[in-house]
Amino acid sequence: MIRTSMLATATMLALGLTSNAYAAGRPDLVKRDLQRGVEYAAGQIIVQYKAFATDKDQIRVQGLLQGKRMEVLGKRGGKFNGDVVLISVPTTGTMQSRIDKVLQDPSVEIAEPNWLVRTAVVSNDPGFTQGDLWGMYGENTTPANVYGSGAAAAWAAHGANGANCSSVVVGIIDEGMMITHPDLAANVYKNPGEIVGNGRDDDANGLIDDIYGWDFANNDNTVFDGAGDDHGTHVAGTIGGVGGNALGVAGVCWNVKLMSAKFLGNRGGTTSNAIKAVDYFTNLKAKGVPVVATNNSWGGGGYSALLEQAIERANAQGILFIAAAGNGSRDNDAQPNWPSSYPNDNVISVAALDGSGNLAWYSQWGATSVDLGAPGSRVLSTVPTTQKGKVVPGYAFYDGTSMATPHVAGAAALYKSYNPSATMAQIKAALLDGTPTESLQGKVATGDRLDVSGW
Repeated sequence: MIRTSMLATATMLALGLTSNAYAAGRPDLVKRDLQRGVEYAAGQIIVQYKAFATDKDQIRVQGLLQGKRMEVLGKRGGKFNGDVVLISVPTTGTMQSRIDKVLQDPSVEIAEPNWLVRTAVVSNDPGFTQGDLWGMYGENTTPANVYGSGAAAAWAAHGANGANCSSVVVGIIDEGMMITHPDLAANVYKNPGEIVGNGRDDDANGLIDDIYGWDFANNDNTVFDGAGDDHGTHVAGTIGGVGGNALGVAGVCWNVKLMSAKFLGNRGGTTSNAIKAVDYFTNLKAKGVPVVATNNSWGGGGYSALLEQAIERANAQGILFIAAAGNGSRDNDAQPNWPSSYPNDNVISVAALDGSGNLAWYSQWGATSVDLGAPGSRVLSTVPTTQKGKVVPGYAFYDGTSMATPHVAGAAALYKSYNPSATMAQIKAALLDGTPTESLQGKVATGDRLDVSGW
């Protein structure tokens, strides 16, 4: 069951959302989210100018805001209808009044707060024993858990080392990733367009030595900054922890290549950096890097037409945008969760199941706006930890739709490895063709949980 058609008759109509490269601004949705008290970066507004706007127009708008240009997120051209600029403004007055003022200028297309977003994790419970990777099991595996993803059955059907995912890349848009973790290191992707350590921007993407990805939170090429990057590392292990090495865990796709676009820090991240992270993988795909999907285990903030545009640019390059449905235990049809509620065709929204097949107590749902469920409670995976003051590799149990999402992202890579010529639409259709699950009926669009056992 494909969610897009359902959205066209329900959520998209209700919200007036579009799904095109130049999603229109929605000041009504922005106003609603501000009224709800959604957090944003104090003193920061993102403005998209109209295509005809000149430098003089931009200076005038900055004057209206009493602001200064912080950063250019995009320049007018094939990808951008007009320049997209992050502007710092005084924190006096209200954000709504500043947005209202700037939208009156004829050269302004869109004005939005720089929303704050967070990881979609609930808690952790360190330690593991045999049988704890329940999310990988299925009905006919040992140990068995009928509500797992069935990945172990797929591995058995395609050989002891699983699928050959090494020709597939999954982008992790999250915190950083511990690239030296022994259960991840062999699967870390190296940007073929960059020469290690020469201090040059070899692939002309504006970033110097982005070998393993980029840290948009700190604007450097160090994608791992210590024990605080546990969430991104945990996500990575579920997608592609090295399998068959008699160590720790195995991801859904044993040798998929993983690349990091870090934009979340200890206090979360911003939509401006999320836009840059999404575009980072889109640009890599355009240069020939085989990115099949990005994992987006984060959410919050308000509606952003500019983020919707970035997701659409990824859609145009055939990249799935797999997103956590959220942990607020509420209906996303009634109150959208961003980014999982954007209507773009490449978005897959994932709810969390527990080991008994129940919709997890914290998981958000949506009969038209959430696609499927996947294992999300008590999920064991890779993390950095501290020992005697040093950061060392470890493992931990986490809960959340953050943990369900990488099961689906790993499955996207698995399917692509089995079917190298599969299109994005075909991969999405396979992912959504799961197994009907009682707790998900009327809660997600398919009524299904992820099940890859028959691939």
